[in-house]
Amino acid sequence: MSTANFANLDELATHLRQELENKKFLLLYAYNGTGKTRLSMAFKEAGKQSDQRDTLYFNAFTEDLFTWDNDLDGDSDRVLKINASSRFFSGIEELEMENRIRPFLHRYADFYFSIDYGQGTISFSREVQGKTIDNIKVSRGEENLFIWCFFLAIVQLVMDGAEAYSWVKYIYIDDPISSLDENNAIAVASNLAQLLKNQNSQLKTIISSHHTLFFNVLCNELSNAKKYFLSKDKTTDIYSLRDTGDTPFFQHVAMLTELCQAQQSGKLYTYHFNMLRSLLEKSASFHGFKNFSACIKQDNNDPDGVLHARLINILSHGNYSLYEPREMLEENKAYFKKILDDFMSRYPFNPELFPNLSEEAEQS
Repeated sequence: MSTANFANLDELATHLRQELENKKFLLLYAYNGTGKTRLSMAFKEAGKQSDQRDTLYFNAFTEDLFTWDNDLDGDSDRVLKINASSRFFSGIEELEMENRIRPFLHRYADFYFSIDYGQGTISFSREVQGKTIDNIKVSRGEENLFIWCFFLAIVQLVMDGAEAYSWVKYIYIDDPISSLDENNAIAVASNLAQLLKNQNSQLKTIISSHHTLFFNVLCNELSNAKKYFLSKDKTTDIYSLRDTGDTPFFQHVAMLTELCQAQQSGKLYTYHFNMLRSLLEKSASFHGFKNFSACIKQDNNDPDGVLHARLINILSHGNYSLYEPREMLEENKAYFKKILDDFMSRYPFNPELFPNLSEEAEQS
């Protein structure tokens, strides 16, 4: 597998533009802190000529185009304000954005919205026990999904040849999901891939992510895409782009990487037990066992094995919210760590997939 090195992000952005001359899709996997967001901006800047642009992008800066006015005085008229001066919102009133956003949003959420184009604001409502509650403040996760669906609606306009977005030649998407459980990560990746595949335009697309499962699904869905692993040498600041070939991460490996990163950071939420159970079930099936409990380390007299299997049974069947994930109790975090560490010890995986864990082991 070939590797190319770059002295800075501008050089890398130029290289990616050259790659897109022959490919329609590029997929980049990189750990957080590598520079994915800055790369997306460098790519956008490389296409600027005077006041002309050629890249429609989604990243952390896109989310900043939406800000809350929480009506601190009246505490009732809460709206999400849009930065109408951005080219991102070109001609949205004439393009009936509400009708374009709703089909995307209804895949993931159960709230409603309306856009006041004159004021540049968006208000939200929800039905509760048959009654409509207006001017609600949606959760952070719901807000992120709404902005994502707003972006998808604009991508659809680009593909349909809308004059307001005729300047778009490239789409650059950086980490569109955060704090989603594995099922919704799969859904978002699959829906995005279907949207991109079902268009006949000359658009070229780059998608970068640190989310292993999300990346894995995209690799499978966009099978003709060029797939890369992006890394940065902390000593030399050199960026490396490694061709991963046609084989993405296996789904269970992607899940395991995600769980190890969450466990190491201490940001463990209740839905991580669902992911852990799914990982154990896949492993048990691969090894020919009937039950996932066979992949839990069995100590003398099996007290921990029985306890941990029961814990996973109980804690993986809760109705855990995607939008407002609850952090685990400290006691459950300890159980989670013990089960995961034992699993990693019993079934060794390639340590290169878990660099942070390897560094931790060397220091201990």
